[in-house]
Amino acid sequence: MTAYNRESVDYLAGEMPLHRYCAHHAAQTPERIALLWYGRTICWRELDQLSTRLAVQFQRLGVARGDRVALFLQNCPQGILAHLAAAKLGAIAVPCLPLSRQHELRDQLTDCGAKILIAAADLMPIVDAARPGTAIATIITTRYADLQPAQPACRKALAVPPELIAADAAPAPAGRGQAGSGQFDLMQLLAEPVDVAERNAVAAIQVDLDEVALMIYTSGTTGRPKGAMLTHRNALYKTAVTVQMSGIHAADVLLAAAPLSHIAGMLMGMNLMLYAGAPTILLYRFDPLAVLQAIDRYRVTWWYSMTPMNLAVMAHPEAGQYRMASLVNNPCTSFGAPLTEAIADRWRAFAGPQCRIYEAAYGLSETHTCDTVTPPDAPRWGWHGKIVPQTEVRIIDPRTGTELPPGRSGEITIRSPGVFRGYWRRDEATRATLQDGFLRTGDIGQVSPDGYLQWQGRLKELIKVSGYSVFPEDVEALLSRHPAIRQVAVTPMPDPDKGEVVCAHVVRMGATALTEAELIAWSRENMAPYKVPRRVKFHDALPATATGKVLRRLLREEVEEVA
Repeated sequence: MTAYNRESVDYLAGEMPLHRYCAHHAAQTPERIALLWYGRTICWRELDQLSTRLAVQFQRLGVARGDRVALFLQNCPQGILAHLAAAKLGAIAVPCLPLSRQHELRDQLTDCGAKILIAAADLMPIVDAARPGTAIATIITTRYADLQPAQPACRKALAVPPELIAADAAPAPAGRGQAGSGQFDLMQLLAEPVDVAERNAVAAIQVDLDEVALMIYTSGTTGRPKGAMLTHRNALYKTAVTVQMSGIHAADVLLAAAPLSHIAGMLMGMNLMLYAGAPTILLYRFDPLAVLQAIDRYRVTWWYSMTPMNLAVMAHPEAGQYRMASLVNNPCTSFGAPLTEAIADRWRAFAGPQCRIYEAAYGLSETHTCDTVTPPDAPRWGWHGKIVPQTEVRIIDPRTGTELPPGRSGEITIRSPGVFRGYWRRDEATRATLQDGFLRTGDIGQVSPDGYLQWQGRLKELIKVSGYSVFPEDVEALLSRHPAIRQVAVTPMPDPDKGEVVCAHVVRMGATALTEAELIAWSRENMAPYKVPRRVKFHDALPATATGKVLRRLLREEVEEVA
């Protein structure tokens, strides 16, 4: 079956890159608030001017069109400035997950070939360990407090995460700004004089919509993480249709708590703000008290969440003290726990009858997410949104590639202006994913006659841990670095809180006495928390085909039987 939404896309200020939308808002409503960051307000004029100043500094440091600019930060305004600055030069932003450990960061930096990295000061120990062997020649560091108000009373507008305070209290990394060190401080760079000619030169750079703007690392349908190349058009289109179907306006007040380093968090937390011109309260990370305070204090009208976030907010001991009456729309993703109608009823009883909560969307990194969006006034339980304008979804037999009749489930394939250019330096993987003009998602689902999509599962072996995509080969490669491991395979294990967690199946090296606790402790030091195995099973040998391919299916069935 093929379903195509022929509705037109109504671009609010025309078809232009999102950084041009920032400049548009700066010209039309310069003093209107763009961002609120723990008591600090940043207006559109300041956001546009600061990002232009940073773009000039990038130029002085040698960044040119097509260069990759790596970002290694938690949510903060500095990350948004870096995105905008890179875009203004025609460079490519490459977000690195801030939970990454040394080997993961090094692999990504090596693969993308970035020569410049913008990093949070508290993450510099990981950067220093990962940097050898990469092309990184310049590092710009920043502290999260650098763009917070100096007055402590202002910082108490929202609950500041304790680790953010600890990070700000840490001493500045040595060598910042020293001649020949290759390390600079972001705020010092922004304070340097920039003449009118330099600013005008940046403003005059014409960036085509079909140039690559972003590389998001994803495992895709097969293999280890690869850089999905997304264009300015991909970003503009998906942001525009999300705003159009969600009914977001400049008068809304948005709350951003999801990670900006993820494609969904980026679209919902940064791109919507840039496109719609709606003021956005940005959180360093999700915190239930900060969410309650933000909704109450700033009269938030729109919040993108994940089901565990809603559950945590309702469970907070002070939840009843805060006003929720302003919150009208709460698109929510079933990461970590499904958004059921029962949970939605609980949320409405807590937040008020005016609040509409519904499954947010379906999408993937390769399509800049949001291939479907649930209309707030027409949610459908058990379905994952309605196909967005100018997107075509075809359901095929995953083995033969033939189109299936209506009512049949099969592989979801997508054709739209949001589909990516391909994987960075991975031609074979690109050809396997882009076929006959459609992107093969590796996901199973069906489409209703009126254009709603139901996602039913995954063909691929990705493990979803609290919404994070974990590919077995990636974790296996990291675990294989342990000297006591001869062979390893990874499978998912059901978990009531996270949806799935990682289970490692290990064949030990010789007579080594490696224990489950030792390997889990080692993993915490060598990979992101969501990749760390929560269970380790030791085997004399792993089941395999005649050609030596490990049969993960049998291992998974074994785990499911025990669970």
